[in-house]
Amino acid sequence: MTWWRCWLSAVVPLLLSVSGANVEQLQAENLHLLLPEDHNTVLNSGMKVVPRDCYEMLMASSGQARDGVYLIRPHHTPIVTYCAMQEGGWTVLQHITVNSSVNFDRTWDEYKSGFGDVTGDHWLGNEYLHQLTRGPAHYKLGVKLVDQDAATKLGEYDPFLVEDESAAYRLRLGLFQGTAQDALTLDTENYLHDNQKFTTKDRDNDNYFQNCAKLEFQGVAGGGWWYDACAGANLNRRNVIYWNKDCNKEQLCKYAWMMVRPSDTVKVIYSGDGKRDEL
Repeated sequence: MTWWRCWLSAVVPLLLSVSGANVEQLQAENLHLLLPEDHNTVLNSGMKVVPRDCYEMLMASSGQARDGVYLIRPHHTPIVTYCAMQEGGWTVLQHITVNSSVNFDRTWDEYKSGFGDVTGDHWLGNEYLHQLTRGPAHYKLGVKLVDQDAATKLGEYDPFLVEDESAAYRLRLGLFQGTAQDALTLDTENYLHDNQKFTTKDRDNDNYFQNCAKLEFQGVAGGGWWYDACAGANLNRRNVIYWNKDCNKEQLCKYAWMMVRPSDTVKVIYSGDGKRDEL
């Protein structure tokens, strides 16, 4: 019966991952992003080996894992996140609904650890964005925009990296492709977001003489973002989802998502001393 025990040891974690079985108290560093009554909805809470990201979870389930909340372990400690499995195993970093009830005008520490609810509008947390994209695998960023007529536009930046807190969670982006406009790496309206540090209302790292995160439109501040001076795109302004000409005050969008999944692409950049760095 040895083969039977081996089969059980392999299949039980998978069954737990797709059934949402809760065999012990949920342990995750960012449980503040999930309501207590929703802890039992985590779809892989019984797995002994937690995947690094949603794509790894999808592969472990042979493509059978469904959309929902999962435990992942991008670094030392598990966290909860929403996985867009039907779209290919994307780990959701951010989701916003226009005029959201979730306040995106937050402090540095709140953007660092995340806020909101992973089942709805939220920011996963800059520290976890860094942990996910720091390697060893390379990652790409996916952006999904939905306007008032339910028309969807997509974009990808490949590769994608968020540096650590000592570098103010600087944004590093590779090549863009998609049906949406490139609003982060092109010099749109004299704003360039690639290679910018993150700014919040209490930590001004932008290139403007005022703090861009504090600037208001119709009484609502901009929220944390990788501002230049200030923005050709900002998916964290609660009352206007802004993505160059795709989403703005005239072309209203209703929803936006930011997501990551692994990529094999390597971007070579040249530092000031002439040495090559890989992103």
